[in-house]
Amino acid sequence: MSVKIRLQRHGRSKSPFYHVVVADSRAPRDGKFIEKIGSYLPQTQPATIELDLDRATYWLENGAQPTDTCRAILSYKGALMKGHLAVGVKKGAMTQEQADAKFAAWVSDKESKVQSHVAIVKSGASDKLAVRLAEEAKVNAARLAKIAAKAAAAEAAANVTEEVPAEETPGVAEEEAAVETPAETPAE
Repeated sequence: MSVKIRLQRHGRSKSPFYHVVVADSRAPRDGKFIEKIGSYLPQTQPATIELDLDRATYWLENGAQPTDTCRAILSYKGALMKGHLAVGVKKGAMTQEQADAKFAAWVSDKESKVQSHVAIVKSGASDKLAVRLAEEAKVNAARLAKIAAKAAAAEAAANVTEEVPAEETPGVAEEEAAVETPAETPAE
């Protein structure tokens, strides 16, 4: 039986999350599996990966073949490195303590790289947000200037009509008089 370490898709449309599973290569993608060894959420920044390193190295040592994406995930989390060091211990090239020390150093180095990358991404996002807010403030200022110009033009037009004497505009006084005297309504 050919065993694979692969991803099993879950989640809704355009919002996937994956289980990292060990399955028979002939089984359907989302079908029967032997063991679930982790999960992968690619939507977050950086991607959220939870993995049982001991079980992953166990399956790698016993011949399970990871898919390309799973190989990248296993490499990122250190399962391949741990398996490599385990082979060195079995061959007698190093002791278990030396292998554990190398793996701990590798994990701490990897964590520092990930944290620096996260800081760069967050600072880049905040810079983009600041630029976008500044551009939006400029657009808002231009809109306010247009509104103020329209209001000033309307006020100037109102002042011009008020300054024109009533004698020069025929019919205006008669209309005003008609508006001021209400029509008589019959008593009910």
